[in-house]
Amino acid sequence: MPGIVRARVRAALRRPDRTLRAARPVPLTPEETEQRALLLRLMSLLLQYPDAELAAARPVITSTVAALPPSSAAGHLAEFTAWFTGQETDALERHYVETFDLRRRSSLYLTYYLHGDTRRRGMALLTLAQRYRAAGWDTGGGELPDHLPVVLEFAALTGPGRGEAPLRQHRRGIELIHRALTDADSPYRHVFAALTELLPPPTEADLRAVAELAAQGPPDEEVGLDPYGAGEFAPPGAFVPPGQAPPTLVPPSAPHRQEDRR
Repeated sequence: MPGIVRARVRAALRRPDRTLRAARPVPLTPEETEQRALLLRLMSLLLQYPDAELAAARPVITSTVAALPPSSAAGHLAEFTAWFTGQETDALERHYVETFDLRRRSSLYLTYYLHGDTRRRGMALLTLAQRYRAAGWDTGGGELPDHLPVVLEFAALTGPGRGEAPLRQHRRGIELIHRALTDADSPYRHVFAALTELLPPPTEADLRAVAELAAQGPPDEEVGLDPYGAGEFAPPGAFVPPGQAPPTLVPPSAPHRQEDRR
């Protein structure tokens, strides 16, 4: 990973800075598409569970962010990495669990915000996994397909069109997480601020839906995934937040994170 990142950064430094929003009418150049992919991949890494492996990679990640061409998204990532590099690993782990595992409003499982605990979520997970397979991408099965780091990695690999379609589809959920992190004053709000810089701005309808979602929560219907064949993504019970499959980067020898979350 570090070699790939450094190569992408060296190439990016030779390019003029331009707005990276996908919503703009002018198509991205190949160089801008590469720079965008690097930003998305960095966000994917920074939103994964900060185990010892990720903590050890902080110098490379930080230097990569520092070498990015100036942009609003790069500035937000620099704000986050300044905090990220100054924390002890155990403190990072605690903050991550408290932020993303113990608070439903900032869960990283995107289909939850759109479908809640309903049968539709099982179908949405299956459809998303099929999208990955159709693009020739194997996630490795370590996480549910709607886990935001997984969705970001797919976007980085596949490109602004179909690759970023799941991000655009879940724009309201991303906006709600961003608001929750901002309300909690979590440094992870900077990563979401960088992400929203790359997405189309929310519409008035989006903002109304986010406000309603924040007030009422998503739909609720206690069901499992098995009737839709989605059991392959996680063990039984992982469907209902905040239960989840093991974090992407946690090695088998690492201590188990809290599974019975409320």
